[in-house]
Amino acid sequence: MAKIVVALGGNALGKSPEEQLKLVKHTAASLIGLVAAGHKVVISHGNGPQVGAINLGMNYAAEHGKTAAFPFPECGAMSQGYIGYHLQQSLQNELHRQNIQKDVATVVTQIEVDPSDSAFENPTKPVGDFYTKEDAAKIQAEKGYTFKEDAGRGYRQVVPSPLPKKIIELNSINNLIEAGSLVIAGGGGGVPVVQTTDGLQGVPAVIDKDRSSALLAANISADQLIILTAVDDVYVNYGKPDQKSLRELSAAEAHQYIDEGQFAPGSMLPKIEACLDFVASGANRTALITSLDHLDDALAGKVGTLIK
Repeated sequence: MAKIVVALGGNALGKSPEEQLKLVKHTAASLIGLVAAGHKVVISHGNGPQVGAINLGMNYAAEHGKTAAFPFPECGAMSQGYIGYHLQQSLQNELHRQNIQKDVATVVTQIEVDPSDSAFENPTKPVGDFYTKEDAAKIQAEKGYTFKEDAGRGYRQVVPSPLPKKIIELNSINNLIEAGSLVIAGGGGGVPVVQTTDGLQGVPAVIDKDRSSALLAANISADQLIILTAVDDVYVNYGKPDQKSLRELSAAEAHQYIDEGQFAPGSMLPKIEACLDFVASGANRTALITSLDHLDDALAGKVGTLIK
């Protein structure tokens, strides 16, 4: 039996509370298979669409005199609670359905970042919905947000994405794991905080959830990191006639493909880099990239890319 961190993508959780709840019911059924097999499981998740929607809604309400303005870190914490609640409920229902006795807990997680991280000078992390070029320019002029074109799908707000350095609630997470709980932690990459003379302070940014999941997995001495994404396998020459799926990938091979530019910077590259960070953090650690729908097949070695 293994200790496993499973990272879910925020884009796979839907655009509304109703859609998200429907999707996480399916997610829960797949994840409880790991629990039923006896593994210790920790779940992390993205929050790009959700935190963007919360931030936009809060700002709109504030501008119209309906509520106080909410800083971006507070919006990140809200997204952790909102997504965690849906995941908790769906996992609890599925555990009950399968007659498995296990507690489920969400830990609103702060993750320390370096205030001098160069990411603060170059916002790159997409959050929120897609906009036309014209609408993005209007919002940028009105609110001072930064927008960038996102893979031909439109324009999205981007915020800094500093590297995670330290998980503040690590002891609490470890205690829950050792008590036998199914833990949801590091949601949305964690709320980014910095150390100041007055203590911890939140900063307006979004940490890449795969990077923070790799840090979490390393810090709890996990055996495996599983990153669930939109594709069954990692590919080289992706989208070309000679594209090829990779069933297994060594660290040396992964670095070679990175040097060749095989992995898209805003998509597969950070996932590969996160996996490499985790695999290098201890002996006999592996990482798996696959889709949620085919997780069982990936664990059986039929699909998915295993990095070791």
